[in-house]
Amino acid sequence: MDSLYMSRALDLARLGAGYVNPNPLVGAVIVKDNKIIGEGYHEKYGTAHAEINAFGNATESVTGATMYVTLEPCSHYGKTPPCVEAIINKRIKKVVVAIEDPNPLVAGRGIKILRENGIEVITGVLEDKAKKLNEIFIKFITTGLPFCALKTAMTLDGKIATYTDDSRWVTNDKSREYVHKLRHKYSSIMVGIGTVLADDPLLTTRLENIDGKNPIRIIIDTKGSIPLDAKVLRCDEDTETIITTTKAISEEKIKDIKKSGAEVIITPSKNNKVDLLYLMKVLGEKKIDSILLEGGSNLNYSALQEGIVDKVFSFIAPKIIGGASSKTPVGGKGIPYMKDAISLEDINICRFEDDIMIEAYVEKGV
Repeated sequence: MDSLYMSRALDLARLGAGYVNPNPLVGAVIVKDNKIIGEGYHEKYGTAHAEINAFGNATESVTGATMYVTLEPCSHYGKTPPCVEAIINKRIKKVVVAIEDPNPLVAGRGIKILRENGIEVITGVLEDKAKKLNEIFIKFITTGLPFCALKTAMTLDGKIATYTDDSRWVTNDKSREYVHKLRHKYSSIMVGIGTVLADDPLLTTRLENIDGKNPIRIIIDTKGSIPLDAKVLRCDEDTETIITTTKAISEEKIKDIKKSGAEVIITPSKNNKVDLLYLMKVLGEKKIDSILLEGGSNLNYSALQEGIVDKVFSFIAPKIIGGASSKTPVGGKGIPYMKDAISLEDINICRFEDDIMIEAYVEKGV
């Protein structure tokens, strides 16, 4: 039964995806006499936590009940008061936790306080699922760096466009809909200037029947080549843009970009390109907890080479176009020997009609 109720709490937590960054996804379920009497989730950054919402939705007294929560209740004052205080005051008898909070401000303190106040605490229920659900938060809160997912789409013969650079569309509607769900989930989307020059994309979230959140658009533009009429420079309260460049850009171009409402970040030059490692630190300091990297191929290679990619979503369409000069998902100089290839682990494969998506994690060196 613990797993059953925790599974429900995880389902609730997922409803906050895209709305709570850089906070974690958290769901809570209150059970009394073998029935659910209250449930809630963290709905939006800065608002009430899952536990508080569960109390607010309770249909009867929670005294003596058991609470299932996907993440250790907080014990510190942030945007909201500590949840452990509410749990104690509401006289909850038992708390079942999926994972301890990796946040150094919590780090087991919430569980310790609950136990000191006579509340039974069980941990580790559906732990692996809870960790995957909050993989973005776990990396960000422990390293200060964004979680980076590389998204690619290619034909069966490994091409992202024809030799004429036609790339609309490699994958089907269902695959593209899922990508927009990812854009909603991740705080930012990153592309290289080549993608902007070739496609002039909006890089927004477009979902039917869902109030999708637009990611912050990050453009890697070493020399400041972006046209001032590019769609990504159309900024308003719903769409933010960061142009990341080097000292190769002119002061005049910086002023023109800022007039559009976009922000400019200047990084050191590394191999005549934007220093991606430096950029990750800056983005982390700006509380950008996650990046969906959508190319192009040279930026994909640089990101993999620099070790900033944590996860890969690779879509494969049942099409063959050929062409020795047709682009592949990962370009750049390439890796000279197969023994040095970047390996993936924890593989998951799913289908979107005839398309296949491989979801995997980059194997990190010890």
